Amino acid sequence: MSRGGFSWKRVTGISGAKSNFSKMTGVPLTKSGRQQKVGRTVSGGCLGIVIVLITPIFLSLLLIIIF
Repeated sequence: MSRGGFSWKRVTGISGAKSNFSKMTGVPLTKSGRQQKVGRTVSGGCLGIVIVLITPIFLSLLLIIIF
C-alpha cells in the first residue's frame, strides 16, 4: 500500500483552501470536476433541458438587440 509522498501544497495549506473554496461556492476547481458537474446538470433532469433549449434563443435575441 502506498503511503503517499510529501506535498508542499498540503503543508502550506493550499489544498485545504482550494477545498474550502469549492465547498463554499459549489464550483469545482478541477477540469474533470467541472465537466462532471456540467454533465449532471444537462442530463440530470428538467433544468438541464431548459438551459440547453433557452441558451441559443437567448444568444440569438442578444445578437439581434446588439446589431
